[in-house]
Amino acid sequence: MRCAYCGCTQSRVVDSRQNDDGTSIRRRRECESCGRRFTTYERIDLVPLMIVKKDQTREAFDVEKLRSGIVKACEKRPVSLGRIDELVRDIEQKLNNQPDSEITSKMVGELVMDGLKSLDEVAYVRFASVYRQFRDIQSFRDELNKLLADFDSGTTDGDSVR
Repeated sequence: MRCAYCGCTQSRVVDSRQNDDGTSIRRRRECESCGRRFTTYERIDLVPLMIVKKDQTREAFDVEKLRSGIVKACEKRPVSLGRIDELVRDIEQKLNNQPDSEITSKMVGELVMDGLKSLDEVAYVRFASVYRQFRDIQSFRDELNKLLADFDSGTTDGDSVR
């Protein structure tokens, strides 16, 4: 690791700690030449995920794009950023655990909808209305009826914010 101050390639690790979410290790280093300290982060280098869109084009998976969509669905709802980040991490982990490095946008959308359904029903309906591109009020009503049926049968986890 090259020193950020003098460029020397010799340093020693002074302290190592796992990140709070367990996805990286923070290392405090000391340069053997100038004696100054700097911090590095180590994380697993995963095979990049590619999202296959409806029109069969491919784009690299962007966790910030995923987070942005969920934040927009939860706008003006009593859902904390911590819970949103937890959902994003959960979805990202599920995607990384897939055997294939190409994931359909449909799979991502369904994972988001499943997560939002248990997080906040209004955010779920907001996301579903954009994702499913409801053409008319009847298709929107059908989705609401499915949500109500799930709620009545107890298939939602009851942890939803109302």
